[in-house]
Amino acid sequence: MLLFMPASLLAQNKKVSSAKLETMKKELSSEIDKQQKLTQEMVDMIFSFGELGFQEEETSRYLTDILEKNGFTIEKGIAGIPTAWTAKWGSGKPVIAIGSDIDGIPKASQKPGVAYHDPIVEGAPGHGEGHNAGQALNVTAMLALKKIMEREGLSGTLVLWPGVAEELVATKAYFIRDGYFKDIDACIFTHVGNNLGVSYGDAGNNGLVSVEFSFDGQAAHGAGAPWRGKSSLDAVELMNVGWNYHREHLEPTQRSHYVVTDGGDQPNVVPSKASVWYYFRERTYPKITAMYDDAVKIAEGAAMMTGTTMSYRVLGSAWPGHFNKPIAEAMYENMKKVGLPKWSEEDQTLARAVQKEVNAPKTDRDGEPIDGLATELDSLGLPVKFSMGGGSDDIADIAWNVPTVVLRFPSNIPGLPGHHWANAISMATPIAHKGVTAGAKAEAMTILDMLIKPEIVKNAWAYHSNVQTKDTKYTPLISETDKPAIHLNKEIMTTYRPEMKKYYYDPSKYKTYLEQLGIEYPTLQPTGKAQGSTE
Repeated sequence: MLLFMPASLLAQNKKVSSAKLETMKKELSSEIDKQQKLTQEMVDMIFSFGELGFQEEETSRYLTDILEKNGFTIEKGIAGIPTAWTAKWGSGKPVIAIGSDIDGIPKASQKPGVAYHDPIVEGAPGHGEGHNAGQALNVTAMLALKKIMEREGLSGTLVLWPGVAEELVATKAYFIRDGYFKDIDACIFTHVGNNLGVSYGDAGNNGLVSVEFSFDGQAAHGAGAPWRGKSSLDAVELMNVGWNYHREHLEPTQRSHYVVTDGGDQPNVVPSKASVWYYFRERTYPKITAMYDDAVKIAEGAAMMTGTTMSYRVLGSAWPGHFNKPIAEAMYENMKKVGLPKWSEEDQTLARAVQKEVNAPKTDRDGEPIDGLATELDSLGLPVKFSMGGGSDDIADIAWNVPTVVLRFPSNIPGLPGHHWANAISMATPIAHKGVTAGAKAEAMTILDMLIKPEIVKNAWAYHSNVQTKDTKYTPLISETDKPAIHLNKEIMTTYRPEMKKYYYDPSKYKTYLEQLGIEYPTLQPTGKAQGSTE
């Protein structure tokens, strides 16, 4: 087992008694409670930015400024991505990476605390996934932990980093390829949820490769001389028809979907250029690459049929998720100490009103009732025995290279559609603030355990080597020559950012973003308005 262990992990902090460790955890919890105002400001500020993937300029500047002022060393623009960075503090081993995503969702602008569709800026992006909260959790937790580490003289290095463009699954494989995790001993990742939870083993989700196919043809007058044209849009449409017929012969675990990113300029000009963007998802690396190969062949056929030429480029990728057992078990013990937040009547009223508004299901996938916010702690998530596939997250690329877990924290409302304006409603309200505080306590306590108990990291690497990667070896879905698609979303943010800036949160004038927007918490559907609409 030691053959797979970084040699430097043999260095240890001084032994601490169980009683002393528990006292330190209580101090951590108290310190995090003292930071609730900062936590609230970070959650609300990042929510107000509402930036899309690769364009998280305000968010990254804001976070790195806070961390730099608190003694962290910042490296910006990592892996050739302008909004990506690392923030390091401490020295020695273990080196713990702490990450969370920061990007928003297109057309998800929504006033927080309002239980129906009411955008801040019509058509603009917003945090309809809740990615405004995870870094607020991490910064809160690490500032509290840093204080304890300094006082106790604890060895260890904290490395904070952002999941840029996670909604495009477009950066974490580059972080791995370019060596930013080669000296990391373990990774804690945080993601918004509707309970406090963690799991290990096969997560049951799909990996994917994201590919844009572009066709180059010949323009001509659409009415005067269409026979002189070679339509790239025809090639796009033929590729889509071919792929849709091909779906019949794919396994039911696959997910594949597309958008036409360029369909020509106007109807009377035969389109000389057109493009289509696909996600190909499956449960294993070989199945993902097989779908990718099939798509290339279908695109080549569409080009042949239309007399056009075809090229393609990878815009993102993710492996299927698999997470670490020893770290998850240690984290879950701390979650039991922390417990769920105490929800107010107003919190529950908002949650139930939103659930009604979007026709939320009555029960979850496990058959448990959906009625307001969770009041019982989730159980430790076990490896799935069978999965029909589903979504993807490129944190999996990190997890196949470094022992990793994902801490889910309760800042969103159960039963919502996801990637939707409704998922933004709670994300700058007391629900999000309380959930982030609870998550910060569980995270800080777990990392403290890892600093004090070297066997946790040792056992994590043993699981990683002897179980997770015993028969499955990580092979990147990106090549050495692929580059991050940093052009994505630039045009959208250029269009909407000037108007969105008018609504950036100003904590020097307002206690909360709700106060700045003049929102009474909670604001329910006006009397007489139809409910149950997802617009």
